[in-house]
Amino acid sequence: MFLPNTVGAQLYPQTANLPGERVIVKHHMNPFRETDLQRILEAHGIERVVVVGNMSHMCIDAVTRASVDFGYRTTVIYDACATHDLEFNGVRVPAPQVHAAFMAALSFGYAETVSAADFLAANRQRPA
Repeated sequence: MFLPNTVGAQLYPQTANLPGERVIVKHHMNPFRETDLQRILEAHGIERVVVVGNMSHMCIDAVTRASVDFGYRTTVIYDACATHDLEFNGVRVPAPQVHAAFMAALSFGYAETVSAADFLAANRQRPA
């Protein structure tokens, strides 16, 4: 899963990059690690990071915490993130509980967590 050119790494057509849009390939959970992400954000005056994707317990957690630690106002769209069941020491934790636990932790001390509908409603561009 997540290996280049495999089903786990494919993007949905609805999330395809726009022409000329920059793509940052990451090799760690934290996309700031060993990439030029922070330099690019700074160069464009970006102050806010909006987080969506996989997996709530790994990359979503890592990017959210790193974004806040670097001083970005950070929002997690909780229903645009996903995860899978986990197991530890013989205890299976179903995906909905994994996701809820990580969203609860991030909303407790790191980021605003909102639904996609609420985020879109609050951030719709008004006609000029």
